[in-house]
Amino acid sequence: MIEITSSPVSVQPVIDHVRQNHHGCLVNFVGTVRDHSEGKQVIYLEYETYRKMAENKLHEIIRTIKQRWAADCAVVHRIGRVEVGDTVVVIVVGAGHRAEAFVACQYAIDRIKEIVPIWKKEYYTDGSSWIGHPPTP
Repeated sequence: MIEITSSPVSVQPVIDHVRQNHHGCLVNFVGTVRDHSEGKQVIYLEYETYRKMAENKLHEIIRTIKQRWAADCAVVHRIGRVEVGDTVVVIVVGAGHRAEAFVACQYAIDRIKEIVPIWKKEYYTDGSSWIGHPPTP
């Protein structure tokens, strides 16, 4: 399961999608909007994406997880405006053993941040800024 959505994200459907009887564990990562960043008060965030490329990169990450750790993985990422406290990304990894699941889950979020074209703009009480590389106009 890979989903990029402008709708609110729920954790349980992602868990339900990954859960299998052969899994000894499920490791979940839930990324939320915090109320501060680098000493500034965050009001809300906006995420933009190059959807087709983002989906391709997410498939690549999931394929790697399957090959390296024999684990199943699902990712849901929200785009558009998100408020403080909202869920932005949910990653669920199911594996036979916890060690593989933890490593695979960390790999997933690290690679998403590194290679998936989803960009974040933070809005503060005194302005805004793109985090990472802004989208090309």
